[in-house]
Amino acid sequence: MAEQVLVQFSIDKNLREEVAEIYESLGMDLTTALRMFLIRSKIERGLPFSAKLPEPAISRTDAWHAFEELRKQAADVPEMSLDEINAEISAVRAERRRRT
Repeated sequence: MAEQVLVQFSIDKNLREEVAEIYESLGMDLTTALRMFLIRSKIERGLPFSAKLPEPAISRTDAWHAFEELRKQAADVPEMSLDEINAEISAVRAERRRRT
């Protein structure tokens, strides 16, 4: 067995209690869970979960402006009949079939 070392750190008491309850319901203690986290970090060569910043939230006003801009761009697109749309879809499908 490898030499053991003591690792100490401080966390919020309530957080520790809540997390300890979760791991106890999974049949392990907090020390085992933290050891698993470290082992998995070694295997992953990084955090064993995704660590990304959330996408910035867009305000209603910004969303409305984006919608209006797209609406303006769509106004320049010529109208197509249902037959024209179906013909275009059929042409694309036929092209895909030729490639495969």
